Amino acid sequence: MKILVTGGAGFIGSAVVRQGIGAGHEVVNLDALTYAACLENVASVADAPGYAFEQVDIRDRAALDGVFAKHAPDAVMHLAAESHVDRSIDGPGDFIETNITGTYNMLEAARTYWMAQDKPESFRFHHISTDEVFGSLGTTGQFTEETPYDPRSPYSASKAASDHLVRAWYHTYGLPVVLSNCSNNYGPYHFPEKLIPVVILNALAGKALPIYGDGSNVRDWLYVEDHADALLTVLQNAPLGESYNIGGENERSNLELVQTLCGILDAKRPKASGSYADQITFVRDRPGHDARYAIDPTRIANELGWRPSVTVEEGLEKTVQWYLDNEAWWRPLQNRDGVGKRLGGTK
Repeated sequence: MKILVTGGAGFIGSAVVRQGIGAGHEVVNLDALTYAACLENVASVADAPGYAFEQVDIRDRAALDGVFAKHAPDAVMHLAAESHVDRSIDGPGDFIETNITGTYNMLEAARTYWMAQDKPESFRFHHISTDEVFGSLGTTGQFTEETPYDPRSPYSASKAASDHLVRAWYHTYGLPVVLSNCSNNYGPYHFPEKLIPVVILNALAGKALPIYGDGSNVRDWLYVEDHADALLTVLQNAPLGESYNIGGENERSNLELVQTLCGILDAKRPKASGSYADQITFVRDRPGHDARYAIDPTRIANELGWRPSVTVEEGLEKTVQWYLDNEAWWRPLQNRDGVGKRLGGTK
């Protein structure tokens, strides 16, 4: 299968590219190479005979048409998106343009190509989204595929809009789509503005480990390579028009997560005195900070036979070790715009 992966130089997209090539697929990596993209993420497969790269912005419809015509993909995995909630609070316009207009362009480019190919039944457009579209949970309950949408941030609202567009193109035009919504990802190549890499790198640098509010916000953590495996499973096996929630079954409060990371660092690279947990600092909360996310992965387990293979304890230890071993990857990224600064603090 030849798969067109949008956002393939990003965190999750690059994991999909690496796994796709490893599984014997041809992969066309389409990425605009904005601030969070890094071609080093796919360096291990860049010379593979089935790999191709196209530097294209999904907001550029003409360029998208050219990529479809040039590469003739069998499927699309659409991951390209602005994804940092804090940045969406400071600058929502980029999220509207990329996540909504960009998805519209992808749908229309894919539909035009699919129709020109006489609507092959095997073609798939897999739209990858987030559990944040469902809003916030209380202390109990989980998101299912039937949970009503209730986005609370410019980021989640833009992703909710893109989900609705994909479903509309399925029902209105018959474009063969599948969808998935995932919980928080973590693992190797995670861009150093997100919580887990921020904690690891700030700890090593002797800086404060910032936790929003009182640290009680809960997330379900999914190891990125598990997620890539799930996405390829959905692409190849999901019935048309269906949606699957992909979770790690690993709920942790932000405070528990940071304390766990500090314990791993204490064991792997001890400080001269004290614990990395001594650097924990509570900071002003993010506006509209959702209290809890939790995914019910029953449908993907029962219908497609997929379950996560990595526990959060195993995954966090592997992630910490990866950052300890790959300073040459993360060090230059710390100089990119906004990294290391408090974003999204406006009211």
